[in-house]
Amino acid sequence: MSWYRIRLEKGRTKESPEGSPAHAYMLTLPLDAGGRIDAAAYRRAPARASILHISPEYGEESGRLIHREDGGWAFSYAPGDEDDEIIFALDRHDIQVGNYITVTEPDGEEAPYKIVSLREIAMVKA
Repeated sequence: MSWYRIRLEKGRTKESPEGSPAHAYMLTLPLDAGGRIDAAAYRRAPARASILHISPEYGEESGRLIHREDGGWAFSYAPGDEDDEIIFALDRHDIQVGNYITVTEPDGEEAPYKIVSLREIAMVKA
């Protein structure tokens, strides 16, 4: 298991036929050797699983990856689930450059995000 810095950029949509690098997420997540989220490593240090949402409309929003009671995963920016952005089947995704992740925003809109970079990072023990 290692921790990675991952950049997602909005993929092609009706509104953005070429995608939109200005709409992005920077994630810090633990991945196993197969490139999937390492749930055991996450449970040991959930505060390390951070996100930064970047958009022209809202600037930068910092948050965390959370493991929801229903077993799913979401990006969360504040206590409660009103602002949570659900990640479709994150535990079954191969987190590899070129693959896509679907993010469901709080308003229910789904958007594809392409994994554009992935690099291992050193994590200092807390």
